[in-house]
Amino acid sequence: MIVAPGLMRPMLEPMLPLDQVEVRWFADVDEAIALAPLADIGWLDILRLEDDPRPVLAASKARWLHTTLAGLSKIPVGFARERGIIVTKGTGLTSRAVADYGLMGVLMLAKRVDEIVRAQDRREWLPQPPCNDDLDGATALIIGYGAIGSQLGDRLKACGMIVTGVRRQADPALGMIGPDDWRARLGEFDYVILAAPETPETYHMIGTAEFDAMKTGARFVNIARGSMVDQDALIAALRGGRLRSAFVDVADPEPLPANHPLWAAPNIIITMHMSGRGNLPMYVQAAKRFADNVHRYLAGEPLEAVADLDRGY
Repeated sequence: MIVAPGLMRPMLEPMLPLDQVEVRWFADVDEAIALAPLADIGWLDILRLEDDPRPVLAASKARWLHTTLAGLSKIPVGFARERGIIVTKGTGLTSRAVADYGLMGVLMLAKRVDEIVRAQDRREWLPQPPCNDDLDGATALIIGYGAIGSQLGDRLKACGMIVTGVRRQADPALGMIGPDDWRARLGEFDYVILAAPETPETYHMIGTAEFDAMKTGARFVNIARGSMVDQDALIAALRGGRLRSAFVDVADPEPLPANHPLWAAPNIIITMHMSGRGNLPMYVQAAKRFADNVHRYLAGEPLEAVADLDRGY
């Protein structure tokens, strides 16, 4: 028995071996909770930012759970680990779209497109650009040089930027440093970009000490998760002038309340966790990955994109 989101049915159903599986489709969280106890295989995403963990917790006999997200924020990891449940995820499905978004963020900070758009709204012809910095020769640190970070690195290098990546295995010849080395080098970079996975260990990994270590006038980009940044420290760094500007696609909490002080921080561009959403190719690829894994599962073959529950991603 498979329980899956009805939103995916038009793409997914034709690829499933319907002679070997029964599929129940849900339209909302209440239906997901009601159907979850039937699932041997559960794709229980509601496909919204406010996904609810209750469907997963109700999947009492599930042997395999799947999420469209690259991270496990919608999967109670302890629950899955205790029950020996296989968890697969959407690693790589949105990498190109999020990398494009990260490049957009860097360009918006270099050119301050937000200020130009506001001038257009005022019908004001600016005599000078608010900012027109070159990317050629600028330095960038990408914390998390995985599927998204590496593709963003390629895009920034194509703009002439000098890119250093942070990953588990250092390789100085390729400009890669290890996870214990980046904090000591924060003062070297014009742009600091967060693209690492969300785990219990990465909670508030960027805070007051890290912002204080960045060079004065550095720019900060977050295309990872809001919980990985101490937002009070981010606001203070912007107000105090340590950071020249920031681009954040993510916040904590989401949706960000209208009265949250992050909205009013100076020189910040906030988008609404849009980098990988509304991307039709991603949904098509997600359906294909899940269907391919169903065929593998039934054949007793290893699944693709299996999460490491001990590492949390």
